[in-house]
Amino acid sequence: EVQLVESGGGLVQAGGSLRLSCAASGFLFDDYAIGWFRQAPGKEREGVSCIRKSDGSTYYVDSVKGRFTISSDNAKNTVYLQMNSLKPEDPAVYYCAAVNSGSYYYTGRVNSDEYDYWGQGTQVTVSS
Repeated sequence: EVQLVESGGGLVQAGGSLRLSCAASGFLFDDYAIGWFRQAPGKEREGVSCIRKSDGSTYYVDSVKGRFTISSDNAKNTVYLQMNSLKPEDPAVYYCAAVNSGSYYYTGRVNSDEYDYWGQGTQVTVSS
């Protein structure tokens, strides 16, 4: 059974940092891409970043470039999202998701329709 479990969310002041974790199980980690998404109240879910395990390639949306860093720990089957310089527009429930990177429909971006497995999410709150 495929499982994705997020952790690391919480309350942080604007300008602060958080590191989110996505622990994966039930599939061959190296064959997959892991993406981070977020959804704020009343807004649509949006992609944030992704990493393809096969070649380590990463992608970021413009709004988080230079502030967020995605990485993975193969030994722990875990992907991290280091979030620095958090802004008032960053609060949301953050989800990780997985897709087989060999899938014909996977573009290497963070389009939610391309991802097959989802975690339950972790809340990130930023105080001003």
